[in-house]
Amino acid sequence: MLSNSLLKSLHISSIHTVRSRSNGRYSRSNPTPLLIHSFAGAPSTHWRVSLPPFAGSSSIHRAKTMAPEIPFDPSTCDLAELITEADFHSLCSPDGFLSICGFGSLLSEKSARSTFPELRDFRVGVLRGFRRVFAHVAPIFYDRGIARPETAEISSLSVEPCEGEWLVVTVFEIKKEEVSAFMEREHEFRFLAAFPEDLEGKPFTRPAVVCARYSDDEYFRIRCKGSREIFFERYGRHNIDKIWRDDILPCRVYLRHCVLAAKNLGQIAYNNFLDHTFIGDRKTTIREYLASRGSGIMDEEPPEELKSRYGG
Repeated sequence: MLSNSLLKSLHISSIHTVRSRSNGRYSRSNPTPLLIHSFAGAPSTHWRVSLPPFAGSSSIHRAKTMAPEIPFDPSTCDLAELITEADFHSLCSPDGFLSICGFGSLLSEKSARSTFPELRDFRVGVLRGFRRVFAHVAPIFYDRGIARPETAEISSLSVEPCEGEWLVVTVFEIKKEEVSAFMEREHEFRFLAAFPEDLEGKPFTRPAVVCARYSDDEYFRIRCKGSREIFFERYGRHNIDKIWRDDILPCRVYLRHCVLAAKNLGQIAYNNFLDHTFIGDRKTTIREYLASRGSGIMDEEPPEELKSRYGG
C-alpha cells in the first residue's frame, strides 16, 4: 500500500511526465518543479503543468490541437502505469479497497453497481490533464448486437493525457479481490494511477485507477503475448484487426447512455461531458456531434433487453 509520506506528497494537478512502474523512466517537460515520491518511496523531482482553476469556471476550455493518432509516449505525462496485479494492490487502502475512476458508462452508479455490486463511496470528482475520446473499438458492442460496423458507429470511450483539459468523473472503491477480474474485463486499456479532486478542488486522499488509451502494437505484444489466437478470440472473430482508431464513431446506444448518466450527475457533469468529450478526430465535441451527424441519438431507445443496462 502507499505510505503516508507518499500520500501527503502527491500534488493533485495535471502532471506532465509518465512513469511506468516497470521501467522507472522519468523526463522533464515543463520548468515548474514538483517533488513527489515514487511507489517505492524514493523521492524524485517531477514537473507539472499549470491548469486553469476548476471552481467557478463556466467557459469551455479547449486543449491544444493534437494529431488524431497519438502513440503513448512515457515522456509526456507524469502518471504511474500499472502493469501487474501487484501494482494495483500497491494502491489499496489499509482495509483492502482500490479507487476506480469512471468516465463513461461508470458515470452511472447503477451501471457501476451492475459491474461492482459491493462498491463503496460512489462520488463525483474532477480529473485534470485528460480528455475523453471515442477512438476505441469495443467487442462487447458486437456481442450485444448494438455495434453498427456499416456506419462505423462502433466506438467506446477511453481517456488520454491532454494538456489543458479536465473531466468531471466518478470515483468509487472496489475490493482488492476484484482487481484480477477488473484487469481482465478492461483488457485492451492502459492502466494509469491518476489523481482526482472533488468539485471544490480538494484532493482525494488516494490515487484512482483510470483506463486510458493503449496502442495496437503494445496490446498485441503485451496483453495478447504475441498470440494471434488470443487476439482472434477477443477481436478477430468480429473482423476487427485494429482497436485504436480515429476514423470511427460512437456506438449510438452507448453514447446515449453516457450522456444520460452525466446528466443525472448534474449540470456541471452534463456540460463537461458534452464539451470535453470528442469523437475520433479530437476536434468535434459530443455537443457538436449530437447537433449534426449524431442527431436523433438521444431520441432512440435501447433494445428491450438492454434498457436497464443502457438507460443512463
